[in-house]
Amino acid sequence: MNDDNSRRRLGRGLAALIGEMDQPVQAGAPVTAVNADRKIPIEFVSRNPRNPRRTFDEGELQDLASSIRQHGIVQPVVVRTIADERYEIIAGERRWRAAQLGGFTDIPVIVRDVDDRTALEIAIVENVQRSDLNPLEEAMGYDQLIAEHGYTQNDLGEIIGKSRSHVANSLRLLKLPEPVRDMLSSGTLSAGHARALIPTSDPVTLARSIIAKGLSVRDTERLAQNDIRAQNDPNYGQASKAQEKDADTLALERTLSDSLGLDVTVNHKVSGGQLRIAYKTLDQLEEICRLLERR
Repeated sequence: MNDDNSRRRLGRGLAALIGEMDQPVQAGAPVTAVNADRKIPIEFVSRNPRNPRRTFDEGELQDLASSIRQHGIVQPVVVRTIADERYEIIAGERRWRAAQLGGFTDIPVIVRDVDDRTALEIAIVENVQRSDLNPLEEAMGYDQLIAEHGYTQNDLGEIIGKSRSHVANSLRLLKLPEPVRDMLSSGTLSAGHARALIPTSDPVTLARSIIAKGLSVRDTERLAQNDIRAQNDPNYGQASKAQEKDADTLALERTLSDSLGLDVTVNHKVSGGQLRIAYKTLDQLEEICRLLERR
């Protein structure tokens, strides 16, 4: 079996595993225990330092702690053995943290014998399916799988059940300077705002202005386009407002950029225009050619 087929089967298996773990409990319904391998002392379990999720809301943890005091830990934590009677979390760190707040001395676990790559995949699948990762954490998780385990964007799309363009757009966020990534991580800046700032000359200053003024994503795209034009044309600031792109053209650029996972510029005039797709690697160029050949 080749690597591509193996990864697709692994991706479906991971998704099924997380689906089994994540069945909702209906309000008022009797709580039934989920099968677990065993219960182990909570101090024998440690977090996975490679877990893509870094941010845990304290209020939500307290709410979950209150819930598990009443109902117990319905969904076991998935762990792997790292030493004699020592375990590392693969999926379920939030439940583990809440159990500690709730005063639990042991927790139900499912023990899985997996390597670093599979452990990271399961963590990403679980968090993405539950929308637990902020956009930056998601991008960093994808980047880690690509850098350390040789995954392509198509591989990741198969595993997490997302499109290749979704993966590509997530990875583009890592191009932003650290102050902007901090704003994205804290939720003060959305992924849509952040993507528009990637090709600009000063993303940090623009991001602060966007937050201060409460600008929409569309306003941000217009601001970014003005900045890009000013970089390419020193006389742009003297151009008339009539020459600025209309909302429909900006929306088209955004749609094409999101679809391809690349920066797309549309320059439209009455007599025609130009469509510009910017790429930085040969892999990206090959992907563009492949998409065009399929048309």
